[in-house]
Order: sequence, then structure tokens, then C-alpha cells
Amino acid sequence: MSILTEKFNTKHNTAPFSKIKTADYAAAFTESIALAREEINSITNNPEPATFENTIAALDYAGETLDRLSSVFFNLNSAETSDEMQKIAQEVSPLLTAFSNDITLNVALFDRVKAVYAQIDSLNLTTEQHTLLTKKYKGFSRNGALLAEDKKTRLREIDTELAKLSLTFGENVLAETNNYELHITSESDLKGLPEGTIEAAHALAKSHDKEGWIFTLDHPSYLPFVTYANNRELRRQIAIAFGSKGFQNNPYDNQEIVIRIANLRHERANLLGYETHAHFVLEERMAQNPAKVKTFLTDLLTKAKPAAEKEFAQLTNFAKQLDAIDHLEKWDGAYYAEKLKQELFNLDDEKLKPYFQLENVLNGAFEVAGKLFGITFKEVSDIDKYHEEVQTFEVTDFEGNLVAVFYADFFPRKGKRNGAWMTSFKPQYIQNGKNERPHVSIVCNFTKPTETKPSLLTFNEVTTLFHEFGHALHGMLANTTYPSLSGTSVFWDFVELPSQVMENWCYEPEALALFARHYQTGAIIPMEYVEKIKESASFLEGMATLRQLSFGLLDMGWHGQDPSAVTNIKAFENEQFASTKLYPDVAENVMSTAFSHIFQGGYSSGYYSYKWAEVLDADAFAYFQEQGIFNREVAQKFKDNILSQGGTDHPMTLYKNFRGQEPKPEALLKRAGLL
Repeated sequence: MSILTEKFNTKHNTAPFSKIKTADYAAAFTESIALAREEINSITNNPEPATFENTIAALDYAGETLDRLSSVFFNLNSAETSDEMQKIAQEVSPLLTAFSNDITLNVALFDRVKAVYAQIDSLNLTTEQHTLLTKKYKGFSRNGALLAEDKKTRLREIDTELAKLSLTFGENVLAETNNYELHITSESDLKGLPEGTIEAAHALAKSHDKEGWIFTLDHPSYLPFVTYANNRELRRQIAIAFGSKGFQNNPYDNQEIVIRIANLRHERANLLGYETHAHFVLEERMAQNPAKVKTFLTDLLTKAKPAAEKEFAQLTNFAKQLDAIDHLEKWDGAYYAEKLKQELFNLDDEKLKPYFQLENVLNGAFEVAGKLFGITFKEVSDIDKYHEEVQTFEVTDFEGNLVAVFYADFFPRKGKRNGAWMTSFKPQYIQNGKNERPHVSIVCNFTKPTETKPSLLTFNEVTTLFHEFGHALHGMLANTTYPSLSGTSVFWDFVELPSQVMENWCYEPEALALFARHYQTGAIIPMEYVEKIKESASFLEGMATLRQLSFGLLDMGWHGQDPSAVTNIKAFENEQFASTKLYPDVAENVMSTAFSHIFQGGYSSGYYSYKWAEVLDADAFAYFQEQGIFNREVAQKFKDNILSQGGTDHPMTLYKNFRGQEPKPEALLKRAGLL
């Protein structure tokens, strides 16, 4: 047995990262798949009649070793990858897809599941058991168990190809990000840029044995550049590079991959009896069908568009007055928005950053969670980690019981993909009377500390940290029996509620007082800044809403209709963006070829869920505001009905149990200043 397939002999059974060699993975996958196969066979070949326990529950607990290994490997492939890791990913993905198909297309196993499902009304099941049984039955029927043999074969082929394509898509985006650098040797080209950004760019150039400053497409480098650099031509260059990832007719081009993925998804949906991929996906979402999603997006568009057009005109006039710019281009947006924000609110990130030292913000998130949910975080050094920059914490309740193990990984590295996400190395579940506690991780890309400064966050990064921490709380406070219903295993358009609701505390004086302290003087953030943060929260919100809606509409464009006629991605995108367009088009850029959320992550037909969840989160936070933002009674209801419940019941039922009513969109429109 390999170190990766035996029970980890470590504190809290955490992954022994430092002892794992990349070369160990391939054999470990072979071994784990064989082990999981044996577990499935023992369920299938059980001579006893099928029952909930010996079939449905057994199926949910099966494959634990393989699940654990997959979590470790694929999380590291996102946060700490290498050529060798990527090669293994390409080799094992088809094996995992084949194994998954072997389960869902196993006739004898499905017969046992069907036999239990046929008795669903007479089995006296708990709500959670009822949900699990329904989910298992649908897992088979929605993934080909009822198909004829030739169609099952085709389904396997499609799934194998899709698994490989999405991996290649991600590898290409990472390569395009890593391969670009804007190398500046003239100090005059740095005008407008914050001191910390310049220092980081100089340190990067130095590490590459180059003179001057290097800026990259990593967010902590790219975003400050397009927001502050006075040199419009350089902003144009880096913005075009950012927008043309995967669209350069080079070895990392994603155009054919995008078209192929969309067509395979459509074919797969048709094979299973659905009109489109979106019809297939949305059947298991709160939104239920593409028509409802399109209505939701269009309604919001109707409300946001007049505000967005007014804001765009205001921004255009401002740029014209300030710098005689005739036409506002995409690389001007962030720059003039920041300038206008400073003029209107006398507030910019550089003023705020000294109050948001990363360590303080993280401790602030911990303190907010403590006040709301009664948990504490203690940093420990005896839990293994996959990179020296990762921090590890034990999370306990006020009685000292272990709630979770928490990993935090905050800075960009060469082997780490852009963006921010939450994930887990081990889920929570209860088996044989033991409540197995989860191991949860958040991964971000914030500005690294420099020789003279700690890591200071922009306000946007503060909300990002709280957002991912909200997902982490959903994982850490899970308290369900079955692993597949635990934590963030919920309907996709519900998963963003815990993350987005947490962002609200970043705007509250009572919460900011806990962590927003000047990194040099220790002075608490001035009240006038807090007022301005709140005032400016809805600044250009119409334009921001339009942008989010455009991504949701593009996603539905790819997945809510037959994509077989699409041959030119650029032309197709222009059609999808027609109703949300503000800026002139940039010929060299498309979005789809680097739209990792829908072509690599799990958001295909689900990008609308960010806005959907905003309706839920604004409504939920309005309840906290009515009762007090640290009201323990409301927090307990949120913990008991949302955070701990995972996917054990329908999300709307869980939400109504918490709120006492269905969510109303008014709170969101009011918060966004669109009412």
C-alpha cells in the first residue's frame, strides 16, 4: 500500500503533504480505483434484498480512499501544479471518468437502487435519507443508467473526452498567464502606480535577473496596473494580453476546445433526453429550467441597464474633461472609475490598504465567525502543508471540541492558478457513530509582503477573503450523516449564499472595528472612511451588474441552445453581449477561451447563480440588520438551517426555515441603488 492509500497516521488524519512524492500518485490512483471497485462489487453482489442501509448508505460511504486521494491530487493540481502533475492529471482523469461511468451504468447496481427507490414512501426515512435516496436514483437515471448499450458506450466516450478537454483548457489558461510579462525599464512608465505595486514588480524583475519592473497577468499585478498606471498605451497592451488568453492561434489556443466542449455537452444532454445542456443541469437547481434563468437575467438587465448607461455616460464625460479622451476603451474603465471614485468620495484603495493588513483581516474573519457561530481558530505548526506559505489552523467550539482543520493559502506562485476558491481535503460525515470532521482550505492570490511592507489588501480583496471564508464556514460547520450531502454539496445556485452573505460584514462599522487597524500605528479605521466605504458600495453598481449579467448570458448562450452552428467564437460572443455592451469591441479579445468558471470549473449553465445568490444574501443579511449584525439567535438559525444542513433538503425549504419566508429581490435592488 502507498502512503496515499492507507489511513494517514497524522494529527486529525490530515494529509501528509511533505511525505507525498509526485511519482506516488499514478500507482495510488490504480490502487484506490481497484479498492473502490471492490466496495461497489460487494454492494452489487450482496445476496440480501436491497435496503436503504446496504445499498444507498453503503454506496455513499464507498470509495472514501479514492475520494480522499482525488481531493489531495486535484487541489494541488490547482494550487501547486507542475508539468509532472499535469501529465498525471491527463492520465488519471479518463480512468476516474471510466470508473464513475462504470458505477452509473452498472445495471445490477441500478436495479438495487431502483428496488429501494420503489419503496420510498413506505420506508419511514428521515428528510436526509429521503434526499439521499432521491439523489442516488437521479444520479443513475440522469447519467445514462436507462440508456441502451450503444448509447451508454457513446456516453462513456463523451465523458472521457470532456474530462481531458477541461484539463487542457485550464492548463492552456495557466500557460498563457505565466508566459506573459510586461517588462518596464523606464521609471516614467510607472507614474500613477502605488508604491507597493512598484516594489512587488521590482522584486519580480530582480528574481528573473532583470533590470526594472515586471508586471504579469496575475491579479495582484494586473489589476493595480490597469487601475492606476497613467500610461494609457501600456494599460492597453496588458489589457489586450489579459483578454486574449487562449485566443492567439498559438499552441495554447482554446478556441477549438471551447467549441468541442459545448458541442459534446449538448450531445450528452440530447443522449439523456434533454433539449440542451442547460435543461439537463438546471433540473437539479433552484432555478429549474433555462426559461426561468433567462427571465431572471432579463428582469435584472431591464432594471440595471438604464443605471449602467447613465453611469457610463458619467464616466465618459469625466474622462473627457480630465484627459480629453474621446472614446472610453476597456483599458480606461478601471482607471477612470478609480479617479472618479476619488473625486466623489475622496476614497481610494491606497488610502484604505494600510488598514487592511492580511493577518488582521484574517483574524477579523475569525472573530466575526466566533461572535456569530461560537468557534475559535488557533494557528498550529504540527499539521503538514503542501507549501511553506500555507497556514494551518485548528477550529474548535467553545467547549474545545474539534470543528475542523482549516488551511489558508494566500499568495500567487508559478504553479497556482489565478483567482480565489474554497475547497476541501476531507468532507464531514457521520459513520459508525463517529462524526468525522472536515479539512477545509481557501486559496487566494493576494499581494505578497515585501521587504518594507506586510501584505496589505485592497477593499475588494478584503471582501474576497470574507467570501471564500463564507464557503469555508459552510464546509467547516457541516453536520450531516452522509458525505455526498455535506457542506457545500448543495444545489449550485444555493452554494454562493453563505459566501456572499459574509461579504456584508465588511461594510459594517461594528465588524470593521474588529480588524481594520493601521498596520503602522494600530489606529482603527476612521469613521469617515467607513461611511465612504458604505456610500461607495453602490458606486457604478449598474455597470457592475451589467458585467455580471453579460457573463451569465454568455454561459446560457453556450449551453441553453444547440451550439453546433458556432464556428467563430468572436462573432458568437458579440451576439451574446449585444444587450449588455457599453465599451467598444476589442478585436483581439474574447472571453470564452479563458472563461474557466464554465469550461473548467463547475459553473456551466450556472454562472447566473452569483446574481441569484445575491438576491438570497441581501434578503438574508436584511434579517441580520433588523435584529443586529451579531445577533446570536439569527446566527444560530443561519447555522442550524443553512450552514450545518448541506444538501439534506431542498434549498428553498432550508431558506424558509431560516428566514420564515421566501427571499424578496427588493433588498438587493435597494442595496445596489437600483430602486
